[in-house]
Amino acid sequence: MKNILCTAVLISSMMAYGQQNEDSLQFAKISTEILNNGKAYTELRDLTQNIGHRLSGSASYEKAVQWAAKELREAGADKVWLQEVMIPVWERGKESLQIRTRDGKWKPIKMLSLGNSEGTGGKDISGEVVMVHSLEEYEKLPADQVKGKVVFFNYPFSQSFVETFRGYSDAAKYRVNAASLTAKKGGKFAVIRSLSSAFDNVPHTGGMRYDEQYPKIPAVAIGTAAADELAELLKSQKITLKLNSHCGMKGEKLSHSVIGEITGHQDHEVIVAGGHLDSWDVGEGAHDDGAGIVQSIEILRTFKKLGINNRHTIRVVCFANEENGVKGGIAYGKAAKENNEKHLFAIESDAGGFAPRGISMEMDAQKINQIKSWANLFFPYGVYNFEGRFSGTDLYPLHDMGVPTAELVPDSQRYFDIHHTEEDTFDKVNRRELLLGAVTMTQLIYMIDKNW
Repeated sequence: MKNILCTAVLISSMMAYGQQNEDSLQFAKISTEILNNGKAYTELRDLTQNIGHRLSGSASYEKAVQWAAKELREAGADKVWLQEVMIPVWERGKESLQIRTRDGKWKPIKMLSLGNSEGTGGKDISGEVVMVHSLEEYEKLPADQVKGKVVFFNYPFSQSFVETFRGYSDAAKYRVNAASLTAKKGGKFAVIRSLSSAFDNVPHTGGMRYDEQYPKIPAVAIGTAAADELAELLKSQKITLKLNSHCGMKGEKLSHSVIGEITGHQDHEVIVAGGHLDSWDVGEGAHDDGAGIVQSIEILRTFKKLGINNRHTIRVVCFANEENGVKGGIAYGKAAKENNEKHLFAIESDAGGFAPRGISMEMDAQKINQIKSWANLFFPYGVYNFEGRFSGTDLYPLHDMGVPTAELVPDSQRYFDIHHTEEDTFDKVNRRELLLGAVTMTQLIYMIDKNW
């Protein structure tokens, strides 16, 4: 009996080793194919250089819809379609911010209105600046010290977090809430220090929200260097700022997310990979999130090129309107529920096209541990971090339906230097790093398709 048990354990170990060796070889094939023949980098060049930034509701976004459908077909998708989405339309228009100091002259300050902010209707609005460094400090200010003034929220992006997304999350509440907090106490408009890990004069835009209890007043961002200069001036003198902006919401319009898939040969459970096709209206939307779009398309191309016989349907979703509404993700989740589609897994790439370092997961412990058990397969490709517990914004409707969701985790050290700025351009993307992100996503989907 003892000999029989020993033999059984030996056979089991040999089978496990053989299986891991087979997977390791497949990982190498995937990596070799993408690094040598991947199209993601050239596709990203085309998207960013020939279409550019792609704000939801803009003509350039509609061009991107047609571009994505074409690229999915060329990647070998068995089926490509456009999913209707009603999206909010926000336009920036002309804008300017000026500062008047004790010499009485007005000087321009580089700025960006925050996304979804109302503007000044093309009229000048000015006021004396009140600076605060935290929400707690602001809450202590009496309303009569804010009424009729401009509130400057000078809260810095924390440099203490090695994981920069923690710094971003920590500071994001200022961008989201500054306008309504200012309006609550009668202020004229809000200025925030950009959510940036860099020390420069590049302002960062991004979405904000209004509390319907209060007037919808403008909110703008200035770069970190400008914020430091303004703070220094306020130590010794009163400062007046003057804003003129034409931005505002322009209703809704019908648009589309773009979807392509390769059909599973055993069942029609769906594995999703995606990114968001829209971007802010500055820069080229290269890292955010052109990178995620082309990496996801690369997955389909690689499965087809290598002849991987996928058991489940593998679907790429190029989501509409992540930046200022998440309407594409919501519409996708609603359609999946109405069509009774069973989703096995979903991953989004929406953290930049830098070198992959990990996979963050929102799912039950058993599935997390199973993916972590594959860690040795990923280590040779520089992927080692499986501790994150978040997933892509577009995937939250699926997650709420009980679908295991995940996000690719690239190296984050440079991402918030350029996030939501004019600096998010194609020249900031490294070919190998971008393609390695596609490698990691393809390898993970291969494992899930095979084992779940």
